[in-house]
Amino acid sequence: MSQQDTDHIHEQTPDGPVQTPDWVRDAIFYQIFPDTFARSERVSKPGGLVPWDDLPGPHGYKGGDLLGVVEHLDYLTDLGINAIYFCPIFQSTSNHRYHTHDYYQVDPMLGGNAALRELLDQAHRRGIRIILDGVFNHASRGFLQFSDILENGLKSAYVDWFTIKDRSKALVPYNAQATAEGKTWDTNYFCWWNLPPLPKFNVTNPEVREFLLNTAVHWVEFGIDGWRLDVPEEIDDESFWQEFRRRVKAANPQAYIIGEIWHPAQEWLRGDRFDAVMNYVFNRAVQCFFGSSKLDTHARPGGYCLRAIKTETFAHCINEMLSLYDWQVTQVQLNVLGSHDTPRILSVLGEDKARLKLAVLFQMTVPGAPCIYYGDELGMVSVPVAGHEGRAAMQWDEDGWDIDLRETFKKYVALRKAHPALRRGTFITLHADNRHNIYAFLRQHAIEKIAVILNNGGEPYPVHVPVKGRLPEGTDLADLLGRGHYAVTGGYIVGEAMPPRTGLVLHGCRKREQNETRI
Repeated sequence: MSQQDTDHIHEQTPDGPVQTPDWVRDAIFYQIFPDTFARSERVSKPGGLVPWDDLPGPHGYKGGDLLGVVEHLDYLTDLGINAIYFCPIFQSTSNHRYHTHDYYQVDPMLGGNAALRELLDQAHRRGIRIILDGVFNHASRGFLQFSDILENGLKSAYVDWFTIKDRSKALVPYNAQATAEGKTWDTNYFCWWNLPPLPKFNVTNPEVREFLLNTAVHWVEFGIDGWRLDVPEEIDDESFWQEFRRRVKAANPQAYIIGEIWHPAQEWLRGDRFDAVMNYVFNRAVQCFFGSSKLDTHARPGGYCLRAIKTETFAHCINEMLSLYDWQVTQVQLNVLGSHDTPRILSVLGEDKARLKLAVLFQMTVPGAPCIYYGDELGMVSVPVAGHEGRAAMQWDEDGWDIDLRETFKKYVALRKAHPALRRGTFITLHADNRHNIYAFLRQHAIEKIAVILNNGGEPYPVHVPVKGRLPEGTDLADLLGRGHYAVTGGYIVGEAMPPRTGLVLHGCRKREQNETRI
């Protein structure tokens, strides 16, 4: 690989123009799909629920709710979680709730507004922040203002809230035959991706803009800690998002604003719109590197093709990723291994748990806020339902848990939380070796230095990693994962061999005296 790839230092430049929420640097996120996470007996439900263990799909409800989450907050606290990102929770007639009926009412099946109040209070008492999913590009056929157009036609008071293609013709929100055949049809109104259930807002209308902006502010004032914004690129209006940021930050300057953008997003992260994006650039690089020979190349997360990459290519991808944005932004990117829109990470990695553990170790030791998708810590795998592969119901029967995997997640989370260098430190690549599949980097914050070495190969690796002058000769390095001590000798970190598919997290203790014997 090029010298530039190993020598470039990623760090904060003084007095940068971009400001992001400070707390996110210390956050460990957990993503929850509300319908399939946990049910509480305190929330009454209709009788037609789908059995909890049935396969997920586009229709039918499992009956998960927000009080179910409240009742499992101790589980999340034990894992080390201090922030939760929820898929949509507002009133809807879809189990994923991206078809919003009422932006001011939490879905009754989730427990209503009172359940959100209890969730916020109980989470905040535990130091857990709450981020909600905002669906502001489109509503639903059941949204009051759209229903008013269906009832009153051109005389509706809300006729300009959506875009009608031909006002001399009726809207066609339903077509039973086309629906049965899985086809779309000409609805005579703009909708997201031509999907009839999702009429697209006309954000050029000042009334619509105020409605959406007021909604965002309302819930921040209610107590949420930020927004994850669904398909924001579909609202091709820079001024709308700039005003969104101004109002949300006025309500809470530390509110976290994340956009769902699957590619590099420099224009969105200049400090005038979002704080971060869901870091699918990170997601793809990690899958392709750690999956390597076992990578599921049939998976198409976000429509992207996956292919195995070697260590030097991976190092280049990571350096390129860390160079995309102001360091303030890079430090708060939402680093996801999977989400509700992707297959399960364990399945993508060929159901190889050693590869998953190594990927999680990397996630917990690089810049950006790590996010665990619910159930990944237990070894949940994809189910054979296209578009819903990662949405199976959470398993609360501990007999079905992979306890060792959960403990590994827990250990790596605790490691990140214990060391500021892993959360806030500078980043420099030390070594990338295609022959041995070794990748190493250094994190530094104040006087704390931590070298991370990952053996992504299938053979033991006698450690011999250059420090490039970043660690003094003779430095004693303790492995925070308990594999003993290593030393800086002749400009290299040296020590006993690492087993395949394992990592070292080496903390610079002190410089050993020449005559000191290492135990």
